Amino acid sequence: MRLDELLEELQARINAVRGTRDRVHSLLEAVVSVGRELDLTQVLRRIVESAAVLVDAQYAALGVIGPDGRTLSQFLTVGLTDEEIAKIGPLPAGHGLLGELIHNPEPLRLTNLSEHASSYGFPAHHPPMRTFLGVPIRIRDEVFGNLYLTDKRGGASFDAEDETVISTLSVAAGVAIDNARLYEGAQRQQRWLQTNTEITSSLLSGSSRVEVLGLIGHRAREITNAELADVCVPVTGTDQLVVELASGADSDVRRGLVVPVEGTLSGAAYRSGTPVTSSSIETDERFTAGPRRFDGLGPAVAVPLGSAAGEGRGVLLLARATGEPVFTDDELRPLLGFADQAALALELAEHRRDAEQLTLLEDRDRIARDLHDLAIQRLFATGMTLQSAGRFIEHSGAADRVARAVDDLDETIKIIRSTIFALRARDDADAPTLRARVARAVGEAASSLGFPPRLSMEGLLDTDVPAELADHVMAVLNEALSNAARHARATRVEVALQATGKEVVLAVTDNGVGIPDDGRRSGLENLAERARGAGGTFEALTPPEGGSRLVWRAPLRDAE
Repeated sequence: MRLDELLEELQARINAVRGTRDRVHSLLEAVVSVGRELDLTQVLRRIVESAAVLVDAQYAALGVIGPDGRTLSQFLTVGLTDEEIAKIGPLPAGHGLLGELIHNPEPLRLTNLSEHASSYGFPAHHPPMRTFLGVPIRIRDEVFGNLYLTDKRGGASFDAEDETVISTLSVAAGVAIDNARLYEGAQRQQRWLQTNTEITSSLLSGSSRVEVLGLIGHRAREITNAELADVCVPVTGTDQLVVELASGADSDVRRGLVVPVEGTLSGAAYRSGTPVTSSSIETDERFTAGPRRFDGLGPAVAVPLGSAAGEGRGVLLLARATGEPVFTDDELRPLLGFADQAALALELAEHRRDAEQLTLLEDRDRIARDLHDLAIQRLFATGMTLQSAGRFIEHSGAADRVARAVDDLDETIKIIRSTIFALRARDDADAPTLRARVARAVGEAASSLGFPPRLSMEGLLDTDVPAELADHVMAVLNEALSNAARHARATRVEVALQATGKEVVLAVTDNGVGIPDDGRRSGLENLAERARGAGGTFEALTPPEGGSRLVWRAPLRDAE
């Protein structure tokens, strides 16, 4: 009997040794598996899955500590289905028992987690959990996050050996995470350098401001894995910003939006001249002003384009999907360099535009001079000759024709003089002409549309159209262009303005999606009200080829 007892004891020890051997092998396999990955997201997923297998836990999670050092910025789980996670609601932020390891980063084992002083229960629809094991993950002297394991299968509690195994895994996990972050940082830095080179090449090749902005937004969103990228620029003379470029989901809706500086993430970065971050832009109570455009988005950062507080050239806003990691300091450093490059791109684009405008004005002066010195004088001389010859024509029909020709020449001279006046007129902020105001509005609309609209003007716009009626025309034009930029999704917009001597007619045509029957009509009703107030009419038409055509007209005689 004594021999049987010794044999049984020997067999038990052999089984224990075999179990220890198998566990060591499993631990080594887990370490190798974790260390093999270089993608940070995959490394974190492997760590939490390996931890659950090593201690036979039903549930496991890995919480990444955010930049503030007090809350969790990322939370990966094992053991819960997507439906269960959706029912539970928002992921934990690191309060209660989960926060205990943040404030005191030491291994923690509990037989019943509900009895701990920091535990205050579970949210609705959360599965019940009893046993608990928590171990911090360190990278050098930094606590990166924590491993949380609950409910050992079979109903047993986690023991000292489980704690040792997970602590060993956490050491290997720290090394793997550090390697993945270094690799990710090197890759990101290389992509930023390539993007900066691409932007520089685009500028030197003469690309337009819209094309350069599009490249900036697209590359920034691509490198940072963001869902949204907006470039906002200040609106002169106001405390507002306008979204000049939008990249990502619903970009057509966001482009052209006007947002206030006060109470917005972009405005905070513009006013301070420094980057401003948010762990969840959708729910951040600091930034609630402006139109709603961040549904389903989480971590975000706004970086000023130019370092001067309140005097920069704009703001680059990037936002990731909910549940994605927050923007870290390692990401912000190259992003700041990229923002400086973007600011330089905007400055060069402005200088190029000014140079082109100067060349255009010089051409206008030359044309106006030639028209005045050559064309008008010859037309006037021709009219005088016809008037003199008319006195010698005896046939009444021929004499009437010559008289009408003289009248036509006089009208032509008036039109040319009006054109000369418009050509020589500068963009004077105090009293710009209607032609200049229309041309400027159409030119500025190119940034929100993504392409320059076509413009045609005809008639004595600067002499026949009174100032009050000209203000109506500008208000209608701005509203029509804004609608085209925000709702039409068009690739072509045409603006035609005409003064016939009896009425002024403004037509804005696009090839977009048209005017939906169930869409909002407040903007169109405002245009119709303006037309009625000026004694005119307004029509919103659908051309046979599709798109929309807005025609606004008002009589000149009633406006006098």
